[in-house]
Amino acid sequence: MRRVVITGIGVIAPGGGGTTGFWSLLTSGRSATRAVTSFDARPLRSRVAAEIDFDAHEYGLPAGPATELARVAQFALAGARTALADSGAAPTLDPVRTGVALGSALGCASELSLEYAVASDVGARWLVDHTRAVPHLYDYVVPGSLAAEVARDAGAQGPVAFLGGGCTAGLDALGHGADLIREGSADVVLAGATEAPISPVTMACCDTVRITSRRNAEPGSAARPFDRTRDGFVLGEGAAVLVLEERERARRRGARTYAEVSGYASRAGATHMTGLSPDGAALAAAIGAALDEARLDPSAVEWVSAHGSGTRQSDLHETAAIKRALGRHAHHVPVSAITSMTGYPLGAVGAFQAAAGALTIRYGIVPPTAHLRVPDPECDLDYVPGGARDQHTSSVLALGSGFGGFQSALVLTRPELD
Repeated sequence: MRRVVITGIGVIAPGGGGTTGFWSLLTSGRSATRAVTSFDARPLRSRVAAEIDFDAHEYGLPAGPATELARVAQFALAGARTALADSGAAPTLDPVRTGVALGSALGCASELSLEYAVASDVGARWLVDHTRAVPHLYDYVVPGSLAAEVARDAGAQGPVAFLGGGCTAGLDALGHGADLIREGSADVVLAGATEAPISPVTMACCDTVRITSRRNAEPGSAARPFDRTRDGFVLGEGAAVLVLEERERARRRGARTYAEVSGYASRAGATHMTGLSPDGAALAAAIGAALDEARLDPSAVEWVSAHGSGTRQSDLHETAAIKRALGRHAHHVPVSAITSMTGYPLGAVGAFQAAAGALTIRYGIVPPTAHLRVPDPECDLDYVPGGARDQHTSSVLALGSGFGGFQSALVLTRPELD
């Protein structure tokens, strides 16, 4: 079977500084969460988020209303361009053997809500005036336009797919991209996810189901996965795109490799739209299947990159799934929630986790779970409180869990090329 390695990483995340800034944020244990600045959030229940101070010009992208390029698309393009530059693969790409697998939970939902306000006189008209909307409004309606933008920018004429499985979209896109290479449909795939959900409508939706933090007076420490004082997640935004490459191709061109994509699986709880089974059975099944594909024993997992949404239900579910899948080893492996620092960027979270996993393998540092000061007695694993750890790591398990019962797991291992 053809094997898949990661040869490039492009991260656009809160805290700034691209991939280097992302890794610095994680290893320092700092938080990028703050009070919302992009709009007046005073009427909302939760008024904290992890925003990006994004400069499109820095990535060679046109900016301003006239460009009509959605913020979520700008993140994706910036991430893809950064990843390609990091990989050094661009000069050797064969367009018809290059693909794209991009995920997002909400797509251009934020832009749609803003354009509706413009075209309807802030809701005064039921029949909106289309002449007042941007000409590319249709692209905002079709989520697949995000993957198409990345493909067009990179000149990728191979398989192009958009994955919209909610908060597992990032892991699912990486799994799909790896499968495209394994089956021989592509040699290189730009895979990852993008999200720009920090808007009045999205935050109001989160308020409705009370899943976001109300710690408005302490925005810098509001995200507290696995901590007994947690009260919900802090919404984040951004994109992470990885260059996946067939291993022998990467070897021939002398590419630097971060990690190998060794296993992926997805399962469904199929019980409730928002509820999670306390035994974590579906996520545990996904973990088991991903480890089987990687031909890895559960005891060989050296770091678990937790989904870490920071709700009590999710924390208990994820803890139970790790115990169920890893057995006794669950109490001996470090488990970190990077969302405590980056916020929770919905569909992009899995792509962030995969980037962090590849960097952990490369540099031998396990990120912490920030703000974990009051342990929840029902969450009794090693969640790496206090700070990052130096640890030679050869295998990483990244977990994803989303509304609708979607459960995904991705396994990264140390590559054999270096």
